[in-house]
This record gives sequence, C-alpha cells and structure tokens, in this order.
Amino acid sequence: MSIVRAPFGVMPSGEAVDQYTLQNAGGSSVSIITYGGTLTAIRVPDRAGKLSDVCLGFDTLEKYLNVPGYMGALIGRYANRIGGARFTLNGKTYSLYPNEGENTLHGGKVGFNRKVWAAQTVSEPGVERLVLTCRSEDGEEGYPGALDVRVTYSFDDEDELTIHYEAVCDQDTVVNLTNHCYFNLAGHNSGTVEDHVIQINADRFTVVRPDSIPTGELRPVDGTPFDLRAGLRIGDGLARIGEDEQMRFGKGYDHNFAISCEGEGVVKAVELYDPASGRVMETFTDMPGVQFYSANMLESDFAGKDGVMYGHHAGLCLETQFFPDSPNRPEFPSCTLRAGQKYDYTTVYKFSVRENA
Repeated sequence: MSIVRAPFGVMPSGEAVDQYTLQNAGGSSVSIITYGGTLTAIRVPDRAGKLSDVCLGFDTLEKYLNVPGYMGALIGRYANRIGGARFTLNGKTYSLYPNEGENTLHGGKVGFNRKVWAAQTVSEPGVERLVLTCRSEDGEEGYPGALDVRVTYSFDDEDELTIHYEAVCDQDTVVNLTNHCYFNLAGHNSGTVEDHVIQINADRFTVVRPDSIPTGELRPVDGTPFDLRAGLRIGDGLARIGEDEQMRFGKGYDHNFAISCEGEGVVKAVELYDPASGRVMETFTDMPGVQFYSANMLESDFAGKDGVMYGHHAGLCLETQFFPDSPNRPEFPSCTLRAGQKYDYTTVYKFSVRENA
C-alpha cells in the first residue's frame, strides 16, 4: 500500500491544490484532489487483469473550476435539491441561494465542491486513508450553524473504496453529504453506460415534479422503468422514456430510490455490472436513499481526461443520501442534525470482476 502526493494546480486565490493517490498491493488505485474533495481517478482491473480508469474527470484544475456537473466532487451542505430555496427549522425560515431555477441544488452557489479541503494521510496495514476536513461558517449559503466536516476516503487491498462522512454543528441545522462521481465500469473513455446492468435494492422511489422536486409520494417500482430489483440493462430502461412521465421529467434516470433495508446499518443498495469488461461495483450504505443519475444532461462541450469528449450517458452517478427536499418533507427520513450531535454515515464502493459474461 502507498499514498503519493503531487501538486495538481493553483487556485485563482493562490491556494495550492494537491492530488493524493492511494494504491493497494494489487496495483489498483484511487486519486483525490483537495479541491472539492474530488475523486479524479479509480483504476481497477477487468476480468483479464487489465487496469482501467472507471471514473470520469478532467486532467487539469482549470477544467474542474470551470466545467459544470460536479464531476467527482463532495457535495454539501445539502446534496440534491431543496424546493423553493428555503426551509423551516425550529419555527424559523432560512432562505438559500436558488441556483437551479427557483430551487437550490447541491449546496447552492458555493457548495462544498468549491472548497479547498485540508488533508492528512493515515497508513495502516492493508488500507490507506485520506482525511479531508473543512468548516462551513454559520450563515454560509443561508444554512444555520458553524459546521465542521470530516470526510475520510479509504482504499484497501480488496479494491473497496470507503467514504466516511462525519459532521458536527453548534446549532441545529440540516445536512446531506454525498459524492458525485460519474462511473463507467468499461473505462471512462469507452462510450456510454447503456450496456451496464444495474440492480437497485429498492421497492419505492420518490416521485418528482417537472422541476425534480419530490411531491412527497413514495411510489412502488412495480411495473415501472424504476423496477431495478432483478437487474436491468440501462439502455433498455432509457428506451422507456416515452412511456413514463417520471422518466420524461428526469430525461432518463435522475431519481432517488428508497433503500429497502434502510435502518439496518450498512447494507448493499446497488450492484452495477459491465458485461464487456466483467467489472462489478457494489454500493453499500447506511443512508436511506440513493440517487441514480444516468448523466442525462452531461454535455460534450469540454474534453475530459485524455481528450475524451463525454456526452449523454457517458457515466452514471450513485449518490447515497437523504431524500431530496427532506427539510420540507416531514414524512421523509429526517436530515436534521441537532447541535452537539454527530452526523456519521458510510458508503462503500466495492470493485470486483465476474469471470463469465
């Protein structure tokens, strides 16, 4: 195991940004930059043992600064959407920055994806850890309380990438942290993920309005393109956009799935499989939901790593999280973090191979 630190660029303010690469004994590795706590590369083997980078991203800091899409970044204070860019807590209404129409998306104007995080490394037998920390001051982006955040990336010899999210606040607030990595198990430069097979352990999903704000309804997946319990080729699901209003609203998959085993600790929520390479990625989490986004709005206006022009469905996101608009939906699992309590959640992306297609 090893951790290698290298300069990645300099912010307009003059602040340096570093990249940390965590490599295991088998040669697999993950890379993270301190800007946005962004995952820039995940290199894992296929069924023939060939390493490929399965994480979409960019070669330069300038691209991460200027290209929209939250590519690989840590998201906060509140991942996903808050309707009307406001919420009420303890009888007081807080106004947020509306950066998606009338709503707030992924933390607002300057979310955690725009911060340069402090970093330290921890080496233990069989696992390397990168610990990132930042502070969100009281009133930042409209949220109450000074919030101290700690996110630990761990990578081990079993090709398991673990993200441990922790936070404490000096006032009652709302928190919803996630990572916005775009995965393509065939390789970031391989085209679309339409041939991937996805299985999500969810009996229900959050129904949304045309602006992707939940209505409050948790609809059974039975008989819909959202029934992914037995596994479905993603392209086959996307082909049903014309017959399903919810798919049309999202321009494909951009919905939160209510994990069926929520409340039972860290459980398997998703299995993703690429038949061509044999790569498998299992997602484990103790969060109540996972947002499956099939990169419906990903544009090819900017070249990604190695000059690759990414486009629609070039990757997919599996964002473990509280449900969208939970601060305004008391019927949803609560995202309220009380003063002095600890926000403490874990997500694991476990990579392996299936020998036979």
